[in-house]
Amino acid sequence: MNRFIILLSLALFPLQVSSHEMTPTYPKFKSSYIDGVLTTRMRLFNSRADVDYYQIDVFDANWNSMPFATTNRVMGISYLQTTYFDIYIRDLDEKQAEYICTTSKIKKDTTATTAISSRICSKIK
Repeated sequence: MNRFIILLSLALFPLQVSSHEMTPTYPKFKSSYIDGVLTTRMRLFNSRADVDYYQIDVFDANWNSMPFATTNRVMGISYLQTTYFDIYIRDLDEKQAEYICTTSKIKKDTTATTAISSRICSKIK
């Protein structure tokens, strides 16, 4: 009975959920052209019409921020566009780094009906 009520409520109140997409899901770091630095390439696809900027972060297993380098920590990307970015970390930090995440940045002056920020993370192998 409870399942029927849940399914009925979902059918009567459809919600649109949109987010962004980041691949690869399990990135691997490899040596870069700089000694002592590792790199990986990520792909970001923006499927949110209300968001134009995404912030990049690298975290350890306890969700503490880790030092890393990239061209832009906050990237501008238009709706339905794809961009690629490189992440650089020290080889000393390879064992601690666990996640590469992108978080949507909502403009304060927006009048959109949604004000929900989305975070997508890839687990580092």
